[in-house]
Amino acid sequence: MSDSEEESQERQLKVAVVGDGACGKTSLATRFAQEAFGKQYKQTIGLDFFLKRITLPGNLNVTLQVWDIGGQTIGGKMLDKYIYGAQGVLLVYDITNYQSFENLEDWFGMVKKVNEESDVQPVVYLVGNKIDLEHMRTVKVDKHQRFCQENGLISHFVSAKTGDSVFLCFQRVAADILGVKLNKAEIEQSQRIVRAELVDYPQDEGPVREESNQSKICSLQ
Repeated sequence: MSDSEEESQERQLKVAVVGDGACGKTSLATRFAQEAFGKQYKQTIGLDFFLKRITLPGNLNVTLQVWDIGGQTIGGKMLDKYIYGAQGVLLVYDITNYQSFENLEDWFGMVKKVNEESDVQPVVYLVGNKIDLEHMRTVKVDKHQRFCQENGLISHFVSAKTGDSVFLCFQRVAADILGVKLNKAEIEQSQRIVRAELVDYPQDEGPVREESNQSKICSLQ
């Protein structure tokens, strides 16, 4: 097989998305794979499965198999089978729900247990979701960064609702797995611009100035 034929081949990667229920895992996967957001919460029972093709620098075509693992499976018999073989893992929590952050110890412990005898370890990202609710944050950024440093994880923040940095998150995971470098221009192109919603207040309430919380959001890479 020639180098050109090899380069044109499509790669397939398995990415497992784990974390507590209601932290936005399904919304994250749906936003990435279908560019959509469902406003009503629907609990994932067991497993949901998404496919998305992306192109990395060097014209490398990659199909991501996104395994959205239900939050209640933490004590289930199938969890290790869902995680097994994943080249990438997203540990997802809700920045407004401190308990979802604390429970990542258990989720990460399961990831390590599944892979303890494997020669190839997955790329693991710590993903803080719901940055559109920055004003309701209960998990401070320094705690997030400390957890990353202590466990050798890669940090990322997203909003599945607005789409902010969602595609970039999965793009970075795929690039890290395959050893592909993303340059600054490619990273900036993958970051979705978040537009603030304008709210019309009744005129009899007088002038109200409200700064959009979204303008305060800083995507930490």
